[in-house]
Amino acid sequence: MPIIRANTGVITQINIFTVPEGGQQALIDLLGEAATSCRGIPGWMSASLHRSLDGTRVVNYAQARDQAAMRRVFEHLQANGFLDRNKALGQAHPGLYEVALTVE
Repeated sequence: MPIIRANTGVITQINIFTVPEGGQQALIDLLGEAATSCRGIPGWMSASLHRSLDGTRVVNYAQARDQAAMRRVFEHLQANGFLDRNKALGQAHPGLYEVALTVE
């Protein structure tokens, strides 16, 4: 389950993909496969996939306990070809973040 609270040490990767028309579902399927493959990595927490209503973007909101865990996730994805397969389906714009503030 995603944790969205400040000062937890959790690292969030937010990756916004631009996809060609009709390309959202193929990328969502691949990202879902990639996330499922990460479940056994120590420190991996969750992935939440979002599709834009205009059909042009997919957002992956993935979390790990800390930077070391996020590095293990990235290494796993690279070694198993997921990052290269993502490139064929959309243009990625990734970034690593920590929660600074939440208002409920």
